[in-house]
Amino acid sequence: MRLIRSIIILALLLVGGYYLLDMNNVTPKEAVLDIGEKLKNKTSLLQTKIVPEREEPTIEIELDGELFQWIGKNTEQLTESLGEPIRKDPSAYGYDWWVYTDQTKQYIQFGVLADKVVTVYATGKNLSTEPVHVGQTYQEVNKQFSFKNEVTMSEGVSSYTFKLNEKEMEMRPLIKLADNVFLQCYFDTFTSELSAIRVLTGDVLLKHLPYAIEYRGKLPKKPNLTDEQWDKVENGMEQQIFSITNVIRNQHGKSKLEWGDSVSDVAFLHSKDMAVNNYFSHYGLNGDGLKERLAAKEVFYVAAGENIAAQYPDAPAAMQGWLNSKGHREALLEKDYTHLGVGVYHFYYTQNFLKKPM
Repeated sequence: MRLIRSIIILALLLVGGYYLLDMNNVTPKEAVLDIGEKLKNKTSLLQTKIVPEREEPTIEIELDGELFQWIGKNTEQLTESLGEPIRKDPSAYGYDWWVYTDQTKQYIQFGVLADKVVTVYATGKNLSTEPVHVGQTYQEVNKQFSFKNEVTMSEGVSSYTFKLNEKEMEMRPLIKLADNVFLQCYFDTFTSELSAIRVLTGDVLLKHLPYAIEYRGKLPKKPNLTDEQWDKVENGMEQQIFSITNVIRNQHGKSKLEWGDSVSDVAFLHSKDMAVNNYFSHYGLNGDGLKERLAAKEVFYVAAGENIAAQYPDAPAAMQGWLNSKGHREALLEKDYTHLGVGVYHFYYTQNFLKKPM
């Protein structure tokens, strides 16, 4: 078989400014903006996206056994252990996320395909996530697994080698646990501690493509989603970002944010505008920034901030990018913010933070 080699770069993070997004370049990007302007005391009466009613049921998560052992288990075993999830969010990759969270300290979601668990993402306190756990130091995990900058998997005559650069080795090293089971360790580079964990099959890893890859054979096809399917995926990712943000804030001793419907609409419209018009910036092509976008929807606030990101494979990955960038981290952990709106359009992500008066 003819050897086909292709390097796909997906993981260089660009932060601390505004970048024009080349749609032929799928490098993840983030940018942050903070403003402190005061507008009229009004709330938005306009909304262009239907947002499901937000409920906040809680589930205390008590896992039994090592996290990677959930790969391949069926949904009956999952519900026997944890009960029904608070939500089932479709993903852009064919599997559904079963979400379990107490909305404050614990967060875990299981990716289910054909009644089998194919991936797991977890963050928060008091989770049984062996063989590693949130809060463990980089040195401890590295000593346990000996991180490598090249990780290879094989499927018959096909072979795939993931190539990690220096930044990826620091932020999210990849570990091969078994022939078809991999572990991504998401580290907080400001504390050098493990902040989240993702276990996934080789097929899911190949669909996400979070690292450069050299391969012989074929890559799995991603689903071609309809507009209606994308809308459901986007709604799920918005809620995931909201929940994960509050769990991260709790880990750092910050107050819980409330969901803001009107500001979520502002965030969604900006994500959609960036995607449709092929740019990446806090400022629209007409020059309007966050201040003008909030004013257009008559959103009242005392202070506001915005995080944007693009081309991350999903919501947890975008959250990790924001957490490991100084400006975005400051917005995530700002003690004075009271509300959060999230808008996702395809793989464009916007967080709008607000401080509202008491």
